[in-house]
Amino acid sequence: MTPIALAQLHARCFTHPRPWSAEEFTKLADDATFHLHHVDGGFIVGRTAAGSSELLTLVVSPERRRQGLGRFLVHTYEAEAAARGGRESYLEVSVENHAARTLYENLGYVQVGLRPNYYAGRDAVVLRKALQFSEN
Repeated sequence: MTPIALAQLHARCFTHPRPWSAEEFTKLADDATFHLHHVDGGFIVGRTAAGSSELLTLVVSPERRRQGLGRFLVHTYEAEAAARGGRESYLEVSVENHAARTLYENLGYVQVGLRPNYYAGRDAVVLRKALQFSEN
C-alpha cells in the first residue's frame, strides 16, 4: 500500500486520536519499521529494535471488523517482529477502546503501565507480550 492509501484507510478508521497523514507514513520508512497489509482492508505497522518490538498502529476497515482480520494481522506482526529479533512486543491503546483492548488481551497482551493524557486528553494503557516463536 502506498502512504496515501495507508493514510486514507487510517482516516476511515480513526478520528481520535487523529488519523495519520501520508507524510507521517512516509517518515516511517526505515530499516526498523515494517508495514503489513491485507488485501481485504487492513494493515498493521510495527517497529523492532534492540530486541524490543512496538505495534504502532492496527487498522481494520469498518466493514471487515469482527471477522478475524485484526487477529490475523496481529499474529502476522508478531511473527515478523520475532523474525527481526523481537523478544517482546509493546503497544499503547486508549483506555476507552474496549474492542481493541479485548482483542489484545485475548491474544495474550497484559497491562504493564498507564500513560495519562497520551491521546490528547485520553489515557492509554501500555500492553506487553513476550514473543516466543520457534526457530524451525
